[in-house]
This record gives sequence, C-alpha cells and structure tokens, in this order.
Amino acid sequence: MNPHDDEELLARRFDADRGHLRAVAYRMLGSLSEAEDAVQEAWLKLSRADVGEVRNLSGWLTTVVGRVCLDMLRSRGSRRESPLEYYVPDPVVRVGGGADAAAATDPERAAELGESVGLALLVVLETLSPAERLAFVLHDMFAVSFDEIAGVVDRSPAATRQLASRARRRVRDASPGPAPDARRRRELADAFLTAANGGDFEGLLAVLDPDVVLRADGGRLMAGASKLVRGAETVVAQALAYSRFRKASLRVVANGDPAVLSVVDGRPAALMVFTVAGDRIVELHILADPERLATLGLTEEELARAE
Repeated sequence: MNPHDDEELLARRFDADRGHLRAVAYRMLGSLSEAEDAVQEAWLKLSRADVGEVRNLSGWLTTVVGRVCLDMLRSRGSRRESPLEYYVPDPVVRVGGGADAAAATDPERAAELGESVGLALLVVLETLSPAERLAFVLHDMFAVSFDEIAGVVDRSPAATRQLASRARRRVRDASPGPAPDARRRRELADAFLTAANGGDFEGLLAVLDPDVVLRADGGRLMAGASKLVRGAETVVAQALAYSRFRKASLRVVANGDPAVLSVVDGRPAALMVFTVAGDRIVELHILADPERLATLGLTEEELARAE
C-alpha cells in the first residue's frame, strides 16, 4: 500500500477514536485545553509509532493518552495557579431552558465530555495522586484492565488494583449521594436563584443542605473572588455575592447539572453550577475566571438569549 494511503487510513482510525480519547483525557485532567493537548500528543505518538502488530488500536491509544495525562498531572502541581481548595474544573456547558435542555453548538462533544461526570466528581479526582487517578479513571470509567494500566504506572497489576481501590474509597466517601431527576434539580436551582435575588434568606435555607459547600474560582485575573465557604448559614450570608446573576443570565447545563451563566456586554461573566443530592443543594461551584469563561464555546446567538 502507498505510504500516503497508510497515513490517511491511520488518520481516519484516530479520528474515529478522538471523542473517546478526549473523554478519557478530560476525566484525567479536568481541563478542556489540556485534554485537547493530550489527544494531540497521542496523535503525534501514533504517527511516529509502528503499530502494524497492534491488534487493538483503540486500547493502545487509550493507554497512550493515559500515559500522556499522567505525565501532565505529575508536572502540574508546581505550576498550578489556583489553590486546590478553590479550584473549579473546566465545565462542559450547553444551553437550554429546562430539564431536557437542548444541546448547544456541539451536543455530541458536550455529551462525550461532561454529561456523565459532574464537577463535584472532578473536584474529588483532583485530590487523588496522579497514579490513583489514572487507575480509577481507566479501570472504573473505561474498563481498561489492571494488566494494561500496570504498564503505564510501572507497577504490578496487584499494586495497580490497590491504587484504584484507594481512589474508589475516596470517591465513594466524598460522594454527595443520589440525586433527584433533572427536572427537580432545575427546580431547586431556580428556587435558589429566586430566593437569592429577592433577599429571601429563609427561602435559601429551605433549598440548601446544612453542610453545603460553595467553591468559587476567580483564576489568575480574579483571585480575590476565590473562596471556599461551608455551611448553609454561611453560604446564605454570602447572598449579596450572587448579585451578578441578577443581571442578564442564561439557564444552562454544565456537566449534566443545572447551572446559570451571567452575561455582561455579550460575554460570560460568571458561571454557577448546582450539585443536588436528596432534595437539597449540597455543592455550589462558581467559575469567575475570565480566561476560562472565554473558552466555554458558546455562540453569540446563544449568549444573546440571556435575560
């Protein structure tokens, strides 16, 4: 076969796996831009490799992306700009008005990246060691065998199994519990916003879990907005901080959870994402980082729907 034909065939096979690889990288890194970088690095490695004897190219690419992400996680600690305490992972946002919100510009990409992994889980994954995160994500989320993962983390399969087990316990212990259906989650989010906008503290307490956690990430440019607040009464006392959402706002879905996006002068100004368990809001994630908000990928037409 012509070498050029070989290259085109390889490119087509890679494109067929691109969505899966992007989903792996996003869960490993919690960053959309870094996930894209990891997928691109996997393509470069594939284009330089002799894969003639590889029987399962999709599996091979999955472990390659895992190894790339592992290296990125290991080098990340020393250069993280936002303290982990305040860090809000990159959200995958789609626009819609209700529980069955219509997808935004690229619904397939939104689904493959974020619908099955909420921000609350991504926050917990940030607390794992790089090797624990790799073992958990590849095995528990993508059914990669421990024998395959062991080669990536340079440990025995038994030791790799222990990595995943420790990660699984931490994820389980931090889980907020079962959530109601999407419509009820949106009702609680709307009730919170109505109460906050009206200064109805009792209304806020009625929808908040007593141990609710609010995490706000302002990034490099809005570092003063970064905070971690615990407890319903303390969160209610911060109600004035929600004033930005009284202006033009857009009901959206972020990683499968109800959210609201504040829009100022046609640009995203802040995103608030609600995590619900039982029948109460248990976590609030606010992304106020202008640099990352600018990369949400929403169109001018979608942002113009803010009211």
